[in-house]
Amino acid sequence: MQKPEKHIFVCTSSRPNGTQKGFCHTKTGVDVMQKFMEEIEERGTGGEVFLTNTGCFGICEKGPVVAVYPDNVWYGTVTPDDVAEILDSHIEGGKPVERLLL
Repeated sequence: MQKPEKHIFVCTSSRPNGTQKGFCHTKTGVDVMQKFMEEIEERGTGGEVFLTNTGCFGICEKGPVVAVYPDNVWYGTVTPDDVAEILDSHIEGGKPVERLLL
């Protein structure tokens, strides 16, 4: 198994039974996840950057929530329009996006 340099977790309010409901789901969490998937594929960084959707992080009022590991950087109120900036600045440039930090 190839170990990623970065692992991005996106809250989509997934539940163990496979249904999606909740704050991040209704607030574009799924769209954020889709945008990350598209951007990672377009950039050809799928081997270095893993992407996983998650259940609730427990801070719904800050959602959609995105966490980047191993950096332990958490972003809140992320929109699909923020994805390219997160990838450009943080994932590729090493500088977290200050305005989205939790």
